[in-house]
Amino acid sequence: MAKHIRTPLEETLPHPVFFRTDSLEPDSSYPRHRHHWGEFVHAFRGVIELKLADRHYLAPPQYGIWLPPEVEHIELNRHEATFCSLYLARERCGALPGQPCALAVSPLLRALFGQLRARGIDAPRTPRDARLVEVLVDELIAAPRQGTYLPTSEDALLQPVLTACEAHPEDRRTLSEWARKVHSTERTLTRRCRRNLGMSFGEWKQRLRVVRALPMLEEGRSVESIAFDLGYSSSSAFIAMFQRMMGASPHKLRRAGELAMSSSPMRSGLPDVERLRVAPSSHRP
Repeated sequence: MAKHIRTPLEETLPHPVFFRTDSLEPDSSYPRHRHHWGEFVHAFRGVIELKLADRHYLAPPQYGIWLPPEVEHIELNRHEATFCSLYLARERCGALPGQPCALAVSPLLRALFGQLRARGIDAPRTPRDARLVEVLVDELIAAPRQGTYLPTSEDALLQPVLTACEAHPEDRRTLSEWARKVHSTERTLTRRCRRNLGMSFGEWKQRLRVVRALPMLEEGRSVESIAFDLGYSSSSAFIAMFQRMMGASPHKLRRAGELAMSSSPMRSGLPDVERLRVAPSSHRP
């Protein structure tokens, strides 16, 4: 059963730009809530999920989720996660998207968030802090918008397939086999994947496996055991897929995660977010 955590900053925002960081135990969640200010949520480690009324966002560390003011949402995580929230007063949100969306987190943005976290800054108190925060907000405004990394669908034919795959990411059945199971055709499911997910079924499965692999890597599991648990017949096939999707090998990303959890800002060994293969999604706001 999920552990519900009291929602922070329920009434007022202490500063027009306010930063907080937190760590969550597995299966923790903040209850459904909304606030008068905007919020950008970014996971230093782990995967953060946000549920809105009409969509479900899931963001590994290469992405963050932007929520404009007054957007009702539930924040949760299935595994242990360390994350930050950057809160912006309504008057600071004008240049940011007017609808919820995922934003790519560049190496510079990661470094800036790392600086705030390492120095324990929640709000700018010196001229140096103020300059740092303004650069961060400028970079956030310029961040490329993305569709949700792992989109979902309520399509009558597609939803049961996606739900089954999420429960068992090691399942190696092809789309043709799934089509027979849901009494459809491969061509129909292919068309619905493109229309509802913005990508092929194969790429969606690869993203699912990346998302499942991240917490296992953080737990110190061997790459070989992760590969087998996710349905790969060899670790080399898993490593090749992971490298292609994330722009870095599992070993390199694990080392980057260790840097992120240290007292120093994140600075080296990080994948280049611009190389990530991100397909457009029909869930894009």
